[in-house]
Amino acid sequence: MKSILMQIILIFFLFVLFIPNSSLAVDEKILTSPTLGAKFVLIPAGTFTMGSPPDELGRGSDETLHQVTISKPFYMQTTLVTQGQWRKITGSNPSTNKCGDNCPVEHVSWDDVQDFIKKLNQQEGNDKYRLPTEAEWEYAARAGTKTPFYTGNCLSTDQANYNGNFTLSGCPKGQYREKTVPVASFAANAWGLYDMHGNVFEWCQDWYGLYPSEQVTDPVGPSTGSGRVLRGCHCSCRAMDCRSAYRDAISPDSRREIVGFVLSGSCEIIFKFRMAIYPSKSSGKSYFTDGLQWALPWGFPIRTIHSMVREEEGGAEDIIHWVD
Repeated sequence: MKSILMQIILIFFLFVLFIPNSSLAVDEKILTSPTLGAKFVLIPAGTFTMGSPPDELGRGSDETLHQVTISKPFYMQTTLVTQGQWRKITGSNPSTNKCGDNCPVEHVSWDDVQDFIKKLNQQEGNDKYRLPTEAEWEYAARAGTKTPFYTGNCLSTDQANYNGNFTLSGCPKGQYREKTVPVASFAANAWGLYDMHGNVFEWCQDWYGLYPSEQVTDPVGPSTGSGRVLRGCHCSCRAMDCRSAYRDAISPDSRREIVGFVLSGSCEIIFKFRMAIYPSKSSGKSYFTDGLQWALPWGFPIRTIHSMVREEEGGAEDIIHWVD
Protein backbone atom coordinates (compact mmCIF):
# COMPACT_ATOMS: atom_id res chain seq x y z
CA MET A 1 0.00 0.00 0.00
CA LYS A 2 2.80 2.37 0.90
CA SER A 3 4.55 1.58 -2.40
CA ILE A 4 1.39 2.31 -4.40
CA LEU A 5 0.89 5.60 -2.55
CA MET A 6 4.46 6.64 -3.28
CA GLN A 7 3.96 5.88 -6.99
CA ILE A 8 0.79 8.00 -7.06
CA ILE A 9 2.62 10.90 -5.39
CA LEU A 10 5.53 10.58 -7.85
CA ILE A 11 3.22 10.58 -10.88
CA PHE A 12 1.37 13.62 -9.54
CA PHE A 13 4.68 15.41 -8.95
CA LEU A 14 5.87 14.71 -12.49
CA PHE A 15 2.58 15.87 -13.96
CA VAL A 16 2.68 19.15 -12.04
CA LEU A 17 6.36 19.67 -12.82
CA PHE A 18 6.07 19.16 -16.55
CA ILE A 19 2.59 20.40 -17.39
CA PRO A 20 2.59 23.43 -19.76
CA ASN A 21 2.90 26.60 -17.77
CA SER A 22 2.97 30.16 -19.08
CA SER A 23 5.69 31.23 -16.67
CA LEU A 24 7.89 28.21 -17.46
CA ALA A 25 7.03 27.73 -21.13
CA VAL A 26 9.81 27.18 -23.64
CA ASP A 27 9.64 26.85 -27.40
CA GLU A 28 10.71 23.25 -27.87
CA LYS A 29 11.26 23.68 -31.59
CA ILE A 30 13.98 26.34 -31.34
CA LEU A 31 16.61 26.38 -28.59
CA THR A 32 19.67 28.53 -27.96
CA SER A 33 22.97 27.25 -26.60
CA PRO A 34 23.83 29.32 -23.51
CA THR A 35 27.55 29.10 -24.33
CA LEU A 36 27.64 29.62 -28.09
CA GLY A 37 24.48 31.66 -28.57
CA ALA A 38 23.78 29.23 -31.43
CA LYS A 39 20.18 28.39 -32.30
CA PHE A 40 19.05 24.78 -32.69
CA VAL A 41 15.86 23.59 -34.36
CA LEU A 42 13.99 20.38 -33.55
CA ILE A 43 14.08 17.91 -36.45
CA PRO A 44 11.14 15.46 -36.27
CA ALA A 45 11.49 11.70 -36.43
CA GLY A 46 10.47 10.16 -39.74
CA THR A 47 11.29 7.99 -42.74
CA PHE A 48 12.80 9.18 -46.01
CA THR A 49 14.51 7.89 -49.14
CA MET A 50 18.26 8.42 -48.87
CA GLY A 51 20.48 8.58 -51.94
CA SER A 52 19.47 9.58 -55.46
CA PRO A 53 17.47 8.06 -58.33
CA PRO A 54 19.43 6.68 -61.33
CA ASP A 55 18.31 9.54 -63.57
CA GLU A 56 19.36 12.40 -61.26
CA LEU A 57 21.89 14.68 -62.97
CA GLY A 58 25.35 14.43 -61.40
CA ARG A 59 24.52 11.25 -59.51
CA GLY A 60 27.39 9.28 -57.98
CA SER A 61 27.59 5.48 -57.97
CA ASP A 62 27.69 5.52 -54.15
CA GLU A 63 24.23 7.12 -53.83
CA THR A 64 22.21 3.88 -53.74
CA LEU A 65 18.55 4.59 -53.02
CA HIS A 66 17.31 3.06 -49.74
CA GLN A 67 14.71 3.80 -47.08
CA VAL A 68 15.98 5.22 -43.79
CA THR A 69 14.02 5.72 -40.59
CA ILE A 70 15.16 8.32 -38.08
CA SER A 71 13.41 6.96 -35.00
CA LYS A 72 13.88 9.90 -32.63
CA PRO A 73 13.68 13.64 -33.06
CA PHE A 74 16.98 15.46 -32.70
CA TYR A 75 18.25 19.02 -32.66
CA MET A 76 20.37 20.58 -35.39
CA GLN A 77 22.12 23.94 -35.39
CA THR A 78 20.39 26.30 -37.78
CA THR A 79 23.70 27.59 -39.17
CA LEU A 80 27.25 26.40 -39.64
CA VAL A 81 29.46 26.85 -36.58
CA THR A 82 30.94 30.33 -36.90
CA GLN A 83 34.42 31.68 -36.33
CA GLY A 84 33.12 33.61 -33.33
CA GLN A 85 31.60 30.47 -31.79
CA TRP A 86 34.79 28.49 -32.36
CA ARG A 87 36.82 31.23 -30.66
CA LYS A 88 34.52 31.16 -27.60
CA ILE A 89 35.51 27.54 -26.94
CA THR A 90 39.10 27.36 -28.18
CA GLY A 91 40.37 30.94 -27.98
CA SER A 92 41.67 30.75 -31.56
CA ASN A 93 40.49 31.02 -35.17
CA PRO A 94 42.06 28.58 -37.66
CA SER A 95 40.02 29.82 -40.64
CA THR A 96 41.71 30.82 -43.89
CA ASN A 97 39.06 33.38 -44.80
CA LYS A 98 38.81 35.45 -41.62
CA CYS A 99 35.80 37.43 -42.76
CA GLY A 100 34.25 38.05 -39.36
CA ASP A 101 32.72 36.31 -36.36
CA ASN A 102 29.61 35.42 -38.38
CA CYS A 103 31.52 33.61 -41.12
CA PRO A 104 31.78 29.82 -40.96
CA VAL A 105 34.83 28.40 -39.24
CA GLU A 106 36.86 26.25 -41.62
CA HIS A 107 40.26 24.61 -41.89
CA VAL A 108 39.25 22.32 -39.01
CA SER A 109 39.73 18.56 -39.01
CA TRP A 110 37.20 16.00 -37.79
CA ASP A 111 39.55 15.40 -34.85
CA ASP A 112 39.61 19.15 -34.09
CA VAL A 113 35.82 19.18 -34.10
CA GLN A 114 35.66 16.29 -31.64
CA ASP A 115 37.89 18.27 -29.25
CA PHE A 116 35.65 21.32 -29.70
CA ILE A 117 32.54 19.26 -28.91
CA LYS A 118 34.17 17.70 -25.86
CA LYS A 119 35.07 21.12 -24.45
CA LEU A 120 31.60 22.51 -25.21
CA ASN A 121 29.90 19.59 -23.47
CA GLN A 122 32.19 20.02 -20.47
CA GLN A 123 31.38 23.73 -20.22
CA GLU A 124 27.65 23.07 -20.30
CA GLY A 125 27.83 19.98 -18.08
CA ASN A 126 26.31 17.45 -20.51
CA ASP A 127 27.16 15.19 -23.41
CA LYS A 128 24.38 16.17 -25.80
CA TYR A 129 26.35 18.04 -28.48
CA ARG A 130 27.69 15.94 -31.35
CA LEU A 131 28.05 15.83 -35.11
CA PRO A 132 25.04 14.63 -37.09
CA THR A 133 25.17 11.18 -38.62
CA GLU A 134 25.25 11.13 -42.41
CA ALA A 135 21.62 9.96 -42.49
CA GLU A 136 20.52 12.72 -40.12
CA TRP A 137 22.35 15.28 -42.23
CA GLU A 138 20.65 14.26 -45.50
CA TYR A 139 17.26 13.91 -43.81
CA ALA A 140 17.59 17.43 -42.35
CA ALA A 141 18.96 18.92 -45.58
CA ARG A 142 16.10 17.53 -47.64
CA ALA A 143 13.46 18.71 -45.18
CA GLY A 144 10.88 16.53 -46.90
CA THR A 145 12.02 17.16 -50.49
CA LYS A 146 12.97 14.51 -53.05
CA THR A 147 14.57 16.83 -55.61
CA PRO A 148 18.35 17.28 -56.09
CA PHE A 149 18.27 20.40 -53.88
CA TYR A 150 15.85 21.54 -51.20
CA THR A 151 15.21 24.45 -53.58
CA GLY A 152 13.98 22.10 -56.33
CA ASN A 153 15.64 20.85 -59.51
CA CYS A 154 17.89 23.92 -59.82
CA LEU A 155 20.06 25.80 -57.36
CA SER A 156 20.71 29.46 -58.08
CA THR A 157 23.54 31.53 -56.63
CA ASP A 158 20.86 33.65 -54.97
CA GLN A 159 20.07 30.53 -52.94
CA ALA A 160 23.54 29.21 -52.13
CA ASN A 161 27.25 30.03 -52.31
CA TYR A 162 28.85 27.83 -55.00
CA ASN A 163 30.47 28.17 -58.44
CA GLY A 164 27.60 29.49 -60.55
CA ASN A 165 29.50 28.78 -63.77
CA PHE A 166 28.68 25.08 -63.30
CA THR A 167 24.96 24.64 -62.84
CA LEU A 168 22.91 21.55 -63.64
CA SER A 169 21.87 21.16 -67.27
CA GLY A 170 18.94 23.40 -68.08
CA CYS A 171 19.53 25.69 -65.09
CA PRO A 172 20.71 29.32 -65.47
CA LYS A 173 24.31 30.19 -64.63
CA GLY A 174 25.10 32.57 -61.80
CA GLN A 175 27.75 34.25 -59.69
CA TYR A 176 31.02 32.73 -58.50
CA ARG A 177 32.07 34.45 -55.27
CA GLU A 178 35.28 32.39 -54.83
CA LYS A 179 35.19 32.58 -51.02
CA THR A 180 33.02 31.81 -48.02
CA VAL A 181 30.30 34.23 -46.96
CA PRO A 182 28.62 34.85 -43.57
CA VAL A 183 26.27 32.12 -42.41
CA ALA A 184 22.54 32.52 -43.13
CA SER A 185 23.24 34.76 -46.13
CA PHE A 186 20.57 32.85 -48.07
CA ALA A 187 17.10 31.55 -47.28
CA ALA A 188 16.75 28.52 -45.01
CA ASN A 189 15.14 25.23 -46.01
CA ALA A 190 11.66 24.25 -44.83
CA TRP A 191 13.00 23.14 -41.44
CA GLY A 192 14.89 26.36 -40.77
CA LEU A 193 18.41 25.19 -41.67
CA TYR A 194 20.83 27.42 -43.58
CA ASP A 195 23.77 26.66 -45.91
CA MET A 196 22.99 22.99 -46.43
CA HIS A 197 24.12 23.55 -50.02
CA GLY A 198 27.54 25.16 -50.57
CA ASN A 199 29.65 27.66 -48.56
CA VAL A 200 31.71 24.99 -46.74
CA PHE A 201 31.69 21.20 -46.54
CA GLU A 202 30.22 19.84 -43.29
CA TRP A 203 31.71 16.99 -41.28
CA CYS A 204 29.43 14.09 -40.33
CA GLN A 205 30.06 11.56 -37.57
CA ASP A 206 30.23 8.50 -39.84
CA TRP A 207 33.10 6.70 -41.47
CA TYR A 208 32.50 6.61 -45.22
CA GLY A 209 31.10 3.35 -46.58
CA LEU A 210 28.77 1.93 -49.20
CA TYR A 211 25.04 2.17 -48.54
CA PRO A 212 22.88 -0.90 -47.93
CA SER A 213 20.05 -1.57 -50.38
CA GLU A 214 17.55 -2.57 -47.70
CA GLN A 215 15.63 -0.35 -45.28
CA VAL A 216 17.56 0.67 -42.16
CA THR A 217 16.84 2.51 -38.92
CA ASP A 218 19.20 5.09 -37.41
CA PRO A 219 22.29 4.05 -39.44
CA VAL A 220 25.68 5.19 -38.13
CA GLY A 221 27.92 4.00 -40.97
CA PRO A 222 30.68 1.37 -40.84
CA SER A 223 32.58 0.71 -37.61
CA THR A 224 35.90 1.71 -39.17
CA GLY A 225 37.32 3.27 -42.32
CA SER A 226 39.86 5.66 -43.77
CA GLY A 227 37.70 8.75 -44.31
CA ARG A 228 34.98 10.59 -42.42
CA VAL A 229 31.95 11.75 -44.39
CA LEU A 230 31.62 15.28 -45.76
CA ARG A 231 28.33 16.74 -46.97
CA GLY A 232 26.96 19.90 -48.59
CA CYS A 233 30.05 20.92 -50.60
CA HIS A 234 31.64 24.41 -50.64
CA CYS A 235 31.93 27.80 -52.33
CA SER A 236 33.94 26.50 -55.32
CA CYS A 237 31.78 23.44 -55.98
CA ARG A 238 29.73 22.70 -59.05
CA ALA A 239 25.98 22.51 -58.51
CA MET A 240 26.03 18.74 -59.01
CA ASP A 241 28.30 18.42 -55.98
CA CYS A 242 25.97 20.52 -53.81
CA ARG A 243 23.05 18.09 -54.22
CA SER A 244 21.41 16.73 -51.06
CA ALA A 245 22.59 13.21 -51.94
CA TYR A 246 26.21 14.06 -52.82
CA ARG A 247 28.85 12.32 -50.68
CA ASP A 248 32.54 12.88 -50.08
CA ALA A 249 35.08 11.88 -47.44
CA ILE A 250 38.60 12.71 -46.27
CA SER A 251 40.90 11.59 -43.48
CA PRO A 252 39.68 12.74 -40.04
CA ASP A 253 42.99 14.51 -39.37
CA SER A 254 42.81 16.57 -42.60
CA ARG A 255 42.39 20.35 -42.36
CA ARG A 256 41.11 22.15 -45.44
CA GLU A 257 39.93 25.70 -45.99
CA ILE A 258 36.69 24.43 -47.49
CA VAL A 259 35.64 22.25 -44.53
CA GLY A 260 33.58 23.28 -41.51
CA PHE A 261 30.72 21.72 -39.56
CA VAL A 262 27.30 22.03 -37.97
CA LEU A 263 26.32 20.71 -34.54
CA SER A 264 23.52 18.36 -33.57
CA GLY A 265 21.94 17.72 -30.18
CA SER A 266 20.34 14.54 -28.89
CA CYS A 267 16.89 14.13 -27.33
CA GLU A 268 15.95 11.50 -24.78
CA ILE A 269 12.59 10.34 -23.43
CA ILE A 270 12.60 11.04 -19.69
CA PHE A 271 9.15 9.78 -18.81
CA LYS A 272 5.91 8.52 -20.28
CA PHE A 273 2.42 8.35 -18.82
CA ARG A 274 -1.19 7.77 -19.82
CA MET A 275 -3.00 11.10 -19.79
CA ALA A 276 -6.63 10.48 -20.68
CA ILE A 277 -9.22 8.21 -22.29
CA TYR A 278 -11.43 9.46 -25.11
CA PRO A 279 -14.41 7.45 -26.48
CA SER A 280 -14.40 6.96 -30.25
CA LYS A 281 -17.40 8.57 -31.91
CA SER A 282 -17.36 6.08 -34.79
CA SER A 283 -16.72 2.70 -33.21
CA GLY A 284 -17.16 3.19 -29.49
CA LYS A 285 -13.63 1.90 -28.87
CA SER A 286 -11.39 3.68 -26.43
CA TYR A 287 -8.50 5.87 -27.49
CA PHE A 288 -5.62 6.53 -25.13
CA THR A 289 -3.40 9.58 -25.42
CA ASP A 290 0.06 8.96 -24.01
CA GLY A 291 2.19 11.95 -23.05
CA LEU A 292 5.82 11.89 -24.07
CA GLN A 293 8.29 14.27 -22.47
CA TRP A 294 11.64 14.86 -24.20
CA ALA A 295 14.80 16.03 -22.46
CA LEU A 296 16.50 18.90 -24.21
CA PRO A 297 20.24 18.80 -24.94
CA TRP A 298 20.80 21.43 -22.26
CA GLY A 299 19.27 19.57 -19.36
CA PHE A 300 15.78 21.04 -18.97
CA PRO A 301 12.54 19.45 -20.20
CA ILE A 302 10.20 20.38 -22.98
CA ARG A 303 6.86 21.31 -21.48
CA THR A 304 4.79 20.80 -24.59
CA ILE A 305 3.55 17.21 -24.55
CA HIS A 306 3.68 15.15 -27.73
CA SER A 307 0.86 12.62 -27.85
CA MET A 308 0.49 9.14 -29.29
CA VAL A 309 -2.93 7.68 -30.00
CA ARG A 310 -3.54 3.99 -29.46
CA GLU A 311 -6.63 1.91 -30.13
CA GLU A 312 -7.53 -0.71 -27.54
CA GLU A 313 -9.03 -3.84 -29.07
CA GLY A 314 -9.16 -7.26 -27.47
CA GLY A 315 -6.68 -6.22 -24.83
CA ALA A 316 -4.05 -5.16 -27.36
CA GLU A 317 -2.90 -1.59 -27.94
CA ASP A 318 -1.80 -0.59 -31.41
CA ILE A 319 -0.04 2.66 -32.24
CA ILE A 320 -2.12 4.52 -34.80
CA HIS A 321 -0.35 7.83 -35.27
CA TRP A 322 1.47 10.68 -33.64
CA VAL A 323 -0.42 13.82 -32.72
CA ASP A 324 1.81 16.90 -32.46
